[in-house]
Amino acid sequence: MAGVETLPREYGYVVLALVLYCFLNFWMSSRVVNARKKYNVNFPTMYASESENKDAKLFNCVQRGHQNSLEMMPKFFMLMIVGGIRHPLICASLGVVYVVGRYFYFTGYSSGDPQKRMTRGKYSFVALFGLIFCTISCGVNLLHA
Repeated sequence: MAGVETLPREYGYVVLALVLYCFLNFWMSSRVVNARKKYNVNFPTMYASESENKDAKLFNCVQRGHQNSLEMMPKFFMLMIVGGIRHPLICASLGVVYVVGRYFYFTGYSSGDPQKRMTRGKYSFVALFGLIFCTISCGVNLLHA
């Protein structure tokens, strides 16, 4: 069984980029908690109903921005962890771009105008495609090793 000593030293940057995303996720979670208080949306309600809450769209934009990031998180983590084995510096750099892009995606969505999520948030998807290529490269390389 391969140990940590077989990973490239630069893999530490991949780990740090993943931790950076965890901090972003904590922050987004806190924004949802604040929005629940501000717009009076109690647990376990996931999304506010416009017929019951005049601020439903505002709350739902905050909630949806975070929820979408949670939905994307397993893909991002898997691509970072596997692609980083072969391309640690590229994946770590793309990971930082992804995290920054997710920040802008969330803040744009949280503005109440969902279209603003893609203004600068679109770069998270560009980074994700780069991570896909790194992970494919890692898989191909393992098959030819």
